Amino acid sequence: MTGGSGFIGTHLIHDLLQRAWKVRALVHHRPLPAADGLEVVQGDIRDFDLIRKCQRDIDVVFHLASALGFSLIGREEFFGINAGGTETVLQAAQEAAVGRVVHFSSAGVLGHVRSGLVADENHPLDPQDIYDQSKLEGEQIARRYARQGLDLVIIRPGWVYGPGDRRTFKLVKSIAAGRFFLPGPGRTLQTPVHIRDLLAGTHLCAERGRKGETYNLAGAQALPVRDIVAAIARAAGRKPPRLRLPLLPVKTAARLMGGAFSLIKKEAPLSLSRLAFFIHPKPLSIHKAADELDYKPLIEFEEGMRETVRWYRDNGWLSGGPKSWP
Repeated sequence: MTGGSGFIGTHLIHDLLQRAWKVRALVHHRPLPAADGLEVVQGDIRDFDLIRKCQRDIDVVFHLASALGFSLIGREEFFGINAGGTETVLQAAQEAAVGRVVHFSSAGVLGHVRSGLVADENHPLDPQDIYDQSKLEGEQIARRYARQGLDLVIIRPGWVYGPGDRRTFKLVKSIAAGRFFLPGPGRTLQTPVHIRDLLAGTHLCAERGRKGETYNLAGAQALPVRDIVAAIARAAGRKPPRLRLPLLPVKTAARLMGGAFSLIKKEAPLSLSRLAFFIHPKPLSIHKAADELDYKPLIEFEEGMRETVRWYRDNGWLSGGPKSWP
């Protein structure tokens, strides 16, 4: 597995170990705690010799490693990791005759799904920023290896959330503190998926997914972001935020602030990448996964968010900032 120390990766490792799998996990900087059945390898996704060694005697590769959208890196590094790293992993998997590769892409490759449409796996792709463009190139590389004979399945997750998610935590913390404003009317549709539902779908892809196919793995319902924000507020014991700001000045401020903070190599509190969740709709159809894999997301967003906020509180994240995870 690559990306073993990320949010999805740590949950997937725990789940695999619970199923009595033996796991070899590649991590970059963030360590993982020792566990029976877990072998941790530290290194760079672009190191071909290391990746080739990691894939010896491996039945299934879960490729999750990625430079994230909020990363303070340039275009070359985004593509070097998200596309070049994918090339490295898949070339090594091909040489090692790995039984199956499960490649994690991103719903961001869709870009902006037009109003009234729901995106299935054949929807046109139009990524809007460098991160999503690099993820699309990684997905195209994965398809090329599948055409060459590699047994590979592609996953496009919805908006993943759950206990331990640092990205969701930033939004939750802002809403819980009463410091959140909603940019625009909040009608943009997103498709949340709880981490446990995503893991269930991931196992189905590994076991039953058709070679070379792509599967959307998301929740059962696309929700307007204003409803997502309201559910988070209720889970945090607050009234839903009333303040809504016009979208155009917010986008202008995000563009200027993102550019200014990039000059000093710091993450901007407001940027176009942060704003994307609120302005680029990504309602996903899961009919293909349901029909072919019997994928059935079980956790409704209200329930899942209550659990997630409770986890943040129980682990001290909301009272004093995030502790280490896991």
